[in-house]
Amino acid sequence: MSGREENKKLELTLHLNRRERLASSKALTSVEGQWGQCIGEECGSGGVQTRTVWCVHMEGWTTHHSHCQHMDKPESKRQCFKVCDWHQDLFEWEISDWGGCVLVPFFSNELKLRTTECITAQHGIQKRHIHCVRTSNRSTVSSRICEFFSQKPPMEQACLIPCPQDCVVSDFTSWSGCSKTCGAGLQHRTRHVLAAPMYGGANCPNLTETRTCTNSAECPVAEGEYQYSLKVGAWSKCRLPHQKDALLNGRTTVDFSTSSSENNTIMMHTVASHHHSHHSQRHHAQVHIKYPMSWELEVGYQTRQVRCARSDGKNVMLSLCTKDTSPLTFQVCVMPQDCHTSDWSSWGHCSKTCRSNDLSPGYRLRSRVSTQIPHGGGKPCPILEEKEACNIIGDLLPKCPRYMWRTTEWGECRILPLLSQQDRRQVNVSILCGGGIKTRKTYCVQVADDSAPHHRKEVSRPVNAQLCEGAEPPLAVQNCSIPCQNHCLLSQWSPWSACLHENCKDPQGKKGFKQRRREVLWQSSGTLETCPHLMEFIPCEDPACYLWQVQHEGRCIPTNSSCGSGTALYNITCVNTGGDVVPNTRCADDPPPTEETCEVACSADCVVGSWSSWSTCSHSCATKTSEGKQSRTRTVLAIPGKEGKACPAAPALEEWRVCNDHPCMVFYWEASAWGTCLVNTSTDLNGTSLWNETSACAVGVQSRKVNCMKMNAGPVISKRCVESSRPESVQPCLLPCKKDCIVTPFSEWTPCPSACLTENSTTATQSRYRTIVQMPTNGGQECPDTLYEERECDSVGVCPVYRWRMHKWHSCTLVPDSVRRGLSGSGEACGNGLETRGVSCIGENGEPANMTECLQWAGPLPSQIRECRVPCKDDCTLTAWSKFSDCAGCGSSQTRRRSLIGRSKKKERCLNEELYPLEETKSCPCDEFLSQPYGNWSACILPNPSVFESLQSWMVHREVKECGQGVRYRAVACINQRGHLVNPTFCTDTGYIVEVCHIPCPLDCKLSEWSPWSACSASCGSGLKIRSKWLREKAFNGGRPCPKLDLKNQVYEAVPCNRECSQYEWRIEPWSICTINTVDDLPACGEGVQSRKIRCVKKEAASGEDDSVDDGLCDQDEMPPRAKVCFLACPSDCVMAPWGPWSNCPGECDQGSSKNRTRHILRLPASDNGACPESVQSEPCVLNSTCFTYQYSVSEWSTCQLSENAICGGGLRLRHLDCVRSDGKVMELQKCKQFGLINKLQLLQSCVVDCPVSCILSDWSPWAECSHTCGSRGHSKRSRRILQEAHEEGRHCPNQLSQTKPCPIRPCYMWLLSDWSPCTVEGAKCGEGLRTRNLSCVVHQGNWHESPPQPEETELCGDVQKQQLLQEMEQPCFVPCPGDCHLTEWSSWSSCQLTCLEGRSFESTGRQTRSQAVIIQAMENQGSCPLQVFETQPCEGGKCHTYQWKTGGWSNNERAVWCQRSDGVNVTGGCFPQKRPTTLRHCHPPCTKPFSHCTPSGVCGCEKGYTEVMTSHGFLDYCTRTPGVDNSKKADVKTNSGRLKPRPSQANDLFSEWTLRPVGPDGRVKLWVYAVTVVGFIVILFIIALSFLVCNASKTTKAPAPPQKPLTLAYDGDMDM
Repeated sequence: MSGREENKKLELTLHLNRRERLASSKALTSVEGQWGQCIGEECGSGGVQTRTVWCVHMEGWTTHHSHCQHMDKPESKRQCFKVCDWHQDLFEWEISDWGGCVLVPFFSNELKLRTTECITAQHGIQKRHIHCVRTSNRSTVSSRICEFFSQKPPMEQACLIPCPQDCVVSDFTSWSGCSKTCGAGLQHRTRHVLAAPMYGGANCPNLTETRTCTNSAECPVAEGEYQYSLKVGAWSKCRLPHQKDALLNGRTTVDFSTSSSENNTIMMHTVASHHHSHHSQRHHAQVHIKYPMSWELEVGYQTRQVRCARSDGKNVMLSLCTKDTSPLTFQVCVMPQDCHTSDWSSWGHCSKTCRSNDLSPGYRLRSRVSTQIPHGGGKPCPILEEKEACNIIGDLLPKCPRYMWRTTEWGECRILPLLSQQDRRQVNVSILCGGGIKTRKTYCVQVADDSAPHHRKEVSRPVNAQLCEGAEPPLAVQNCSIPCQNHCLLSQWSPWSACLHENCKDPQGKKGFKQRRREVLWQSSGTLETCPHLMEFIPCEDPACYLWQVQHEGRCIPTNSSCGSGTALYNITCVNTGGDVVPNTRCADDPPPTEETCEVACSADCVVGSWSSWSTCSHSCATKTSEGKQSRTRTVLAIPGKEGKACPAAPALEEWRVCNDHPCMVFYWEASAWGTCLVNTSTDLNGTSLWNETSACAVGVQSRKVNCMKMNAGPVISKRCVESSRPESVQPCLLPCKKDCIVTPFSEWTPCPSACLTENSTTATQSRYRTIVQMPTNGGQECPDTLYEERECDSVGVCPVYRWRMHKWHSCTLVPDSVRRGLSGSGEACGNGLETRGVSCIGENGEPANMTECLQWAGPLPSQIRECRVPCKDDCTLTAWSKFSDCAGCGSSQTRRRSLIGRSKKKERCLNEELYPLEETKSCPCDEFLSQPYGNWSACILPNPSVFESLQSWMVHREVKECGQGVRYRAVACINQRGHLVNPTFCTDTGYIVEVCHIPCPLDCKLSEWSPWSACSASCGSGLKIRSKWLREKAFNGGRPCPKLDLKNQVYEAVPCNRECSQYEWRIEPWSICTINTVDDLPACGEGVQSRKIRCVKKEAASGEDDSVDDGLCDQDEMPPRAKVCFLACPSDCVMAPWGPWSNCPGECDQGSSKNRTRHILRLPASDNGACPESVQSEPCVLNSTCFTYQYSVSEWSTCQLSENAICGGGLRLRHLDCVRSDGKVMELQKCKQFGLINKLQLLQSCVVDCPVSCILSDWSPWAECSHTCGSRGHSKRSRRILQEAHEEGRHCPNQLSQTKPCPIRPCYMWLLSDWSPCTVEGAKCGEGLRTRNLSCVVHQGNWHESPPQPEETELCGDVQKQQLLQEMEQPCFVPCPGDCHLTEWSSWSSCQLTCLEGRSFESTGRQTRSQAVIIQAMENQGSCPLQVFETQPCEGGKCHTYQWKTGGWSNNERAVWCQRSDGVNVTGGCFPQKRPTTLRHCHPPCTKPFSHCTPSGVCGCEKGYTEVMTSHGFLDYCTRTPGVDNSKKADVKTNSGRLKPRPSQANDLFSEWTLRPVGPDGRVKLWVYAVTVVGFIVILFIIALSFLVCNASKTTKAPAPPQKPLTLAYDGDMDM
């Protein structure tokens, strides 16, 4: 077995988790298993570890150990270290982060062409480092130690790399112009990189294409063949001259502080929190930090190469480029100084200090300061502030504080805010009651951890309300009510009861009481008062709770014969006062007899009718002068015969008795209002059930007086009233709670400014506040006086004062003589140079300080270098400048002059005033400023309440003043004489025009007074009466709106009323005696007449009074008859009793039903022949005639009735009940009750009148910071929120919930960086040059469009040197000489592009690219061309792009194919090359026949309307016109074939291929061709035979031929004739 095969086998065995050791090239291998667990009696180094070893053949089967004797047997036992449990804490795996994902290399290690398109990603691998380390010092130990405790984590894992992204470039630009105007030249076109290649994508193609161009104009012979250009190289690095050069030059080296070495080797130290304010100058003076105490600059020189370049790229003699002047090859320069910084400060605090739902990490900062700023192109300063993530996991952090709203206790209930302006002037506020509102304050607090229990009263420190803005604040306003005077609605009195014992269960004595009751139908809630008494008593004699009731069992039954004396039976029952039957034992008296003797009239006896019922009592009670009487009567029905019993005398027909003989004294219990709640000393409250679990207040008792009162008199002894119905005089109550004042802790002090204060600034203050949560009541501890505290900030110090100290300027330094002589040959030490000066820093007292202090506090760094000139012999000499002339005021200018001296006056060069100006002018400083109002006025802003008022506003409802005198602001732009914006304090103190303004106060809707009550809406029975108010003034300026008005602009109130159907009734007197007209001496019997008096009286008039009124006032329909026919029976006649009452009709008066009445015989007739009249009468029940139905009816509901002094709240609405007869007549309610009707209709209903709550707003927030720190667009904003929306007729919320006011218009100073200048080469045409840009200080008003920036003095923007250090101010550049091969300018950055998968990106930062292409000006210079370059940079806000092949239409079997990006840009690269569509269609042989073309399948076909005719080899022979195809074009074949033919569609091509193609693709003739040939041959034979037969027939018949029309043949150019 070869070694390679052995390795493969080894790999396989390893894959099966076994270790193999190859001993030799033989087939048997000794294989050992894994080491077992370390076993030992104690943990430590005395453990033993074993494993199994066996002999394995290469094919996988095991064999005896002896077969493996040729190789060393591996050990099967070894010493080991038994791990203790506590060892686990000593070691741990240290795992690095995963490295980047790297592409898996190809197995052949060769890059292959991508033949398949990558769909999602490529496979990669990423690795990480894993070590076992000690936890104590993090030192690395053997991995085996950690493997004892846990398995080693994987070191590699698969990962995915996005698909390869090829370089994507844009389309080419258009060709440039020809490089030469005559003869042959070059022209080029370029493209730029849109996306750089990534993840193994294809590199960028050539970005430039060049081609030759020829001009028609030939170059003139006289013109030289070449162009010459002075070409300069880059300046060398600045270097110091040798020591001897310095001495020759007379340069004195300045001593920097103690030694020059100290300046070069600057010592660093770590600055702790150096960035924040200094506390005191004295403190800093004591700190000795070895930062540089001064800065010095050194002047060196630099040189450059100059050569003369010919347009073919060769260098020639310099004299061909320079004529008279020698080029500049040397100059002085500032020696570069690198930026030096201090050490990093320690890391600041982490911004994330607690654990919240937001999983993003916090960050922390550290900083360092510059100790030396760079000069002369030295290294720029690195970043001075560094930021890093911290507390990324955050599990160990405490939970973030939660914030939630808390509320104070509710304030007192107030009704005044509900009143309109009109009502406030008219109402006595002290007696108002009913619905009102109470308010409380909401404030935001920090809540402790969830685990901590909260109590409702727990008070926390208030914090800024903005911290609670996410949560909905609790309600700040609530409805409440103030109890009104008690209002009771009572029922009618019941009738007086019989005379009863006080207690019927225990009757005592012979004195009793008559009682009557009434009920409380409705009582206003929440009052301490009670309703009027509900029971009245009258003392009476002989009370009886139970009475015997006697009922007739039947008529009188004669004892012996049909008439005479007999007996009548009675039914005796014991009943209570309600008429209910009770056991007979209850009735105390002896029962009356059950039988009574009676008399049945014989035929001759007088017959007297039964007694009538007793009349009503004449008096309701008995007085000393009068008593009540009532009577009853009976009448004679038949006169006696001669022998019969005589009639009783007239007085015996009437009986009188005393009634209502009780004295006129009515008594009742009267209870006063409940007293105050007092401590109950009589009982142990803890032992009673009166303790209220839910209340923290104790339970007491309250009492009231209860007296027995005599009606219309005063209190009497209690015995006069029924003791059992005496009201309670004591009840439990809650004692008034003693509540201490509860105040929140003080809030945190407001932060002091972090920056130090300048000398002129006002002292900073900080404040804190606390809020009263609960007011003290009932002697509780009073509230503190101080709710708001203010103090000066101690921690804010005055800014330290440092200033720059400038040293003297050194003498002008030139390029050393040796250098100058060597380069130019000139020996004169003159020309342009540089002079420098040192700068140091001094403190407030003049002592030296570190330069870092001045960099922070001393303002702009003064310049340390300036240009100078040592005059040469040939220089123009001028006098020194004169002093500037005096200023003549604002707007004037001042000038200074100088003049030429000596020979310079005659030199033409010196007379050029552009080079040597003789006069200078500058404008005079001007202190006059113009103030211009800017922008609109702010809204009218009312003064704010004091802090104390706003803190206490919830306790006493304070209406927010929304009108009156305020101020409004308008910003002022302060303009100087040049028209530039300056600080507004030059014009005004505040930067505003302030103007008094007035906000009109709202006027509420005004209504009239109530009108008088209208008449009752019902003429008879229950109805409504109404009163109304009407509109007098509408609401104005947001006043209270009017209530809902009807169409007449009125609002009304309705109450129920009851109109008596008649106030008068008929009063009837008894019938007179039946008067009979007798003839002769006949007995006075038979038919007669009786009459009675009828009077119309007012209802409820006493029966004894004579109060008759006109009869017309009573109902004429119900007038009783004044007379009637009567019948007095004669002695022998049958006598009948009077008719009984009519029986009731059915309840619904059913048709066909009837009602009856009966009477019985009182005396039988004398003779048997005499007949008695009928004893039963009936009549039909006719609705609304003899029968009536009854039903209850109710009036409309009244409006909600409130207490007299209430505006809103709970009330009552009611309606009245009527009993209505079926014919519509309103009857007494008693009538419906007689018919057993039960009223189920509700007559009383509680109701609520919504309170007209006006809108309630929070206080205004403090004014926010300005939205812009400068400019004219800055504004400050404050806002408030709605605590209570308006309700009903309350005043609506104003629209203005936020207010803005302009900020003072401060000038915006900013640095303006100019564009890069064109590349300029100093003193030459081409070569290495510089492009520069300038920093200028400009001022603008914050809006570039309205106010373009205007140049200002540099000092106003700050330190120009510092600003220039942050920018790149110079860039090396190259100006190509004619013929040079060079790079283009950088293209603009491409759009930001993301790496995407299926249109979605998995990265947040994109990339953008720019590139430089190569331009060739002369072909002979190609060898010196640089390479094209591109660069990428990260960018934000990228987009995903996809690429797709696009094709144009076919033209002459060619079409355009290009790649297009998803945003519509045509590109090269990006599309998968293997999917590129073809651009050419090829046919072999070419299609040259007329009307033919190459089809997409690669064979020649015919155009539409033509049919292919093929050769025997299957190729197109020619195209023939398809029969039947209508072609409307009547054109010649030749002309038609020459035109541009429309390309047939693919479907037509397929059709033409399918139709007549005799040869198949294999070159054989198709089967259908043979079939057609055979059929054609048969058809031809048939035609020949048929024509032969026809010809023979025509010869036989000689009939003349019919006349033929001439045949017209038309040639349409489409077929040959």
